[in-house]
Amino acid sequence: MEKAEGRNHTPVTEFILLGFGNDPELQPLLFLIFLTVYLVTLAGNVLIIVLVVADRHLQTPMYYLLGNLACLEACFTSTILPRYLTSLLTEDRAVPVKGCIVQLYFFAVLSAAENLLLAAMSYDRYVAICNPLRYAALMNGSVCIKLVAGCWISSLLGCAIVNNFLYRLTFCDSKQIDHFFCAFVPMMQLSCSDIQIVQLLGFIVAAIGALVPLVLTLVSYACIITTILRIPSAIGRKKAFSTCSSHLIVVTLHYTIVIVVYLVPIVTPGIEQQKIFSVFCTILTPMINPMIYCLRNKEVKESLRKSLNKLVTFTNRHSI
Repeated sequence: MEKAEGRNHTPVTEFILLGFGNDPELQPLLFLIFLTVYLVTLAGNVLIIVLVVADRHLQTPMYYLLGNLACLEACFTSTILPRYLTSLLTEDRAVPVKGCIVQLYFFAVLSAAENLLLAAMSYDRYVAICNPLRYAALMNGSVCIKLVAGCWISSLLGCAIVNNFLYRLTFCDSKQIDHFFCAFVPMMQLSCSDIQIVQLLGFIVAAIGALVPLVLTLVSYACIITTILRIPSAIGRKKAFSTCSSHLIVVTLHYTIVIVVYLVPIVTPGIEQQKIFSVFCTILTPMINPMIYCLRNKEVKESLRKSLNKLVTFTNRHSI
């Protein structure tokens, strides 16, 4: 309790999210930028979900996992941006303490589930390239459902343990969180309770949720690259690599941003830098991922082309 000495111990019932400042000229611009990003993110991810559901050619394990990733990305952005957009529009930045804890919980669950789902997609590509003859047996519908269910259940339970301790904390002295969403570290700085257990549990869950999927992904791609290099023909190598290039780009982008977000604060602990890098991690990545899959994946592009042709034909038919 040493950290609480000399502080006002009156419990607070709400937090104030400071966001990116109070400049009245900046708020409309921020609202327009974040609203555009949010709409583009939803449109891109919903488009992928619709294509996977509607096109029978995309109803394979790889695209089943991709559809789940798109759903997760849409939920991930919706956990943060709607509340922040509302605060920019109404200038009401107050968030109840329990509401902040709930937002943090879903943010943590979706972050952990995304790491695990990317690892599951890496395993899918490993089986497809390294064990193609057994692909149908190793990656059938039942296995895919179990993989996705495992990602969600383990994330929900792991984060629930930390969340249970968060609800027991008392927050006092200051209401202000210098961030645009309810982040773990800024919230802990406002607690006047003993936070050692919560911090330890949070570190353990975050480490397991990030490192285990990362190791599994690295092992999968080490095997994939080794197998591709053994293919005698250049055309065969190119074809094999093309089946996993989109996912490899997404994984590389995801973990590069995650590493930067968590290492930069240690090297240069500036608040504004942390918030800017958090934008890349929580908002821009979910927007970019659908673009990568749509632009680089031939089957997705072909499905999109067919869907647009059907839409044009349907529109012309009813306009006559």
